[in-house]
Amino acid sequence: MEIKRSGSQPSNKGPADWFTGTVRIDPLFQVKEPARAAGNSVTFEPGARTAWHTHPLGQTLIVTAGCGRVQRWGGPIEEIRPGDVIWFPPGEKHWHGAAPTTAMTHIAIQEQLDGKAVDWMEKVSDEQYRA
Repeated sequence: MEIKRSGSQPSNKGPADWFTGTVRIDPLFQVKEPARAAGNSVTFEPGARTAWHTHPLGQTLIVTAGCGRVQRWGGPIEEIRPGDVIWFPPGEKHWHGAAPTTAMTHIAIQEQLDGKAVDWMEKVSDEQYRA
């Protein structure tokens, strides 16, 4: 058994190559072979969001606070709130982040395939975000 105590792992700033706006990533658990899953708590300040991306084995988001937005490529923007659980299937191009005037926190869980959990793509433009 292993217990990761709250506050025992340092927070990280979301890298500018992968995020727009202010994003904080708090690690929850890392991949421990033979398992492939990792999880983070991610907080997006108002208007902050990920770039477009995919996951080779999919991704689950669990919204814990605030109000956010998600969108899959070619689909409408969907509002998300605490208690919502979002599943992106493997290879589905998508983004997620906060609403324009409200911060949002979610737990993100994804698995690694051959050591890779995400493929980052272009940033979500302001026009796409406001659509």
